[in-house]
Amino acid sequence: MSSMRIQSWLKTCSTATATQQSTIPIDTSSSRYYSSGSEALSSSTTSQESSSSTTPTLLSDLSIQTLPSLPSLQKLTPQNLNFSVSHHCQTTFTLQPQREHSRPVTSLALHGHLLYAATAHQINVYDLNTCATLQTLNSEYPSSGSTKAITFCNGMVFTTHQDCKIRVWNSNKHRMLTALPTTNDRLRRFLFPKNYVTVRRHHKRLWIEHADAVTGLAVSKFNDFIYSVSWDKTLKVWRVSDLRCLESVKAHEDAVNAVAVSKDGTVYTGSADRRIRVWARANGEKRHALVATLEKHRSAVNALALNDDGSVLFSGACDRSILVWEREDSANHMVVSGALRGHQKAILCLINVSDLLLSGSADRTVRIWKRGFGGKFCCLAVLDGHRKPVKSLAASVQVRHQDEDSQNDIVSVFSGSLDGEIKIWKVSLASLPTDLLRK
Repeated sequence: MSSMRIQSWLKTCSTATATQQSTIPIDTSSSRYYSSGSEALSSSTTSQESSSSTTPTLLSDLSIQTLPSLPSLQKLTPQNLNFSVSHHCQTTFTLQPQREHSRPVTSLALHGHLLYAATAHQINVYDLNTCATLQTLNSEYPSSGSTKAITFCNGMVFTTHQDCKIRVWNSNKHRMLTALPTTNDRLRRFLFPKNYVTVRRHHKRLWIEHADAVTGLAVSKFNDFIYSVSWDKTLKVWRVSDLRCLESVKAHEDAVNAVAVSKDGTVYTGSADRRIRVWARANGEKRHALVATLEKHRSAVNALALNDDGSVLFSGACDRSILVWEREDSANHMVVSGALRGHQKAILCLINVSDLLLSGSADRTVRIWKRGFGGKFCCLAVLDGHRKPVKSLAASVQVRHQDEDSQNDIVSVFSGSLDGEIKIWKVSLASLPTDLLRK
């Protein structure tokens, strides 16, 4: 089974071709929607493929040629931005060191002074002040498979898993509250045939259930929703207040690997079908509609990140490039402005912290990017030290000193790798005083 998955993913990466347009309008009638309290808009559904044919893998070292047609935005140096940069690895620790073969770190997340780190089905909670392990979540559910994503909302911790479930935990005592979809949500719908969809031949499930690994979560403060995506090709919308599933959309033609949501509620999904799709809910509407499809990547899209105000979208894929998409004044979606190059293999994870973009790659490095003048970017640092691909990142920024002439920031970077190690990096970003620059 695992060899079939690897071959499927390699085929996706090796046969991808570049497209000529970056924004393609879509006939929304081709998408299938399921919404709370309503019937499916389409009377028939397309059977979804089994997980063995849609499951991407990170075990391959291959990544296809980067995009030569897009301009490179990496044209600045730290000196151009009047920055002095230094970094060092502060500490390294291995999850489950007693095991002969360490399990890969699949997800990292920061919440206050706590670091959540997932390996296999377990999620360890660390106190950053003491580096002590406080608790281990999900240890009683070994059959749940690997943990894919961790996020936080309204005093709860949400985790996604290989077993198609989203688990919800109390953020104080870390007790499991429920799993999504909730029992009440299932009971409301299981009696009615219209609430079932075909996921593969002779097998149906409730439309509120994911049918494959849940790969990503995004929390919207705009409308109190949580968005989940899965290898089952769907995007689902959950209401935080009662944890009900409100909507399900067949979002892509292949596994969905990433999701991001902006402050205005616009949702972006990235897929192994090489596309990024943009979703929004118009005023007065109950369902999210497809706004646009962004096509420029030549292989599977693995990661998405938005800047703080949602005006810039970053996407990372197996083609080794990070594409930069900017909001066009004449449209409510993004157009590509260029690429950030430097990684030698597939981009596996992206996060945006303050005005910094961090990228982790199968080339075992972490890069820190900063936007400068004229839409140009600078690679501030390359963090090298992992023995296997970097699958997950988390970071925080602390302003140590600031005045009219200079600013000194300390960035704490947490990188998790498929070698089972977590490295904690300290990156110092010091702006040079203006009087020194005049000299």
